[in-house]
Amino acid sequence: MLESSGVAPTPTSPPGDAIVLYTEKVWPNFWIWLVSAGLSSAGILILAPISITAGITGAIVLFAIISVVLVRTTPTIQVTGSTLRVGRATIERSFVGTTTAFRRAEATAERGTRLNGLAFLCIRGWVDPVVRIQITDPSDRTPYWLASTRHPDQLIIALSAQRRH
Repeated sequence: MLESSGVAPTPTSPPGDAIVLYTEKVWPNFWIWLVSAGLSSAGILILAPISITAGITGAIVLFAIISVVLVRTTPTIQVTGSTLRVGRATIERSFVGTTTAFRRAEATAERGTRLNGLAFLCIRGWVDPVVRIQITDPSDRTPYWLASTRHPDQLIIALSAQRRH
């Protein structure tokens, strides 16, 4: 992070809070798209007795609907100088405590047996690594956020960078 020099930012440069340190879209894996294509082919089976054209049209429409749902629900993780956004939730970085990455069996345990019922979740089953982000806001009952990410080490580095208040 750059230190503040006391010089007002120029209109073409973003304020320190708007500088994006890390961003990631947690897109579905290739196999999710294959499963979606397989599910949408059910439209052919359902509508083929009416006509094969109706069946193919139904399959195309089902695949379009599934695709739109997958794309619209793909979460974004974004770290700026002052905020952390995971999916629809945003918090000031001053309330972010320690962050820990988990993979494989440890990630499964974090999503399951070790999960706190008050935690905020933004997890996707098709992404193995998760990051637990401790929340230190005394007025927030949420102990931590658990987020799926394909690049946990990069996210932790971004969250460890000097915070702007």
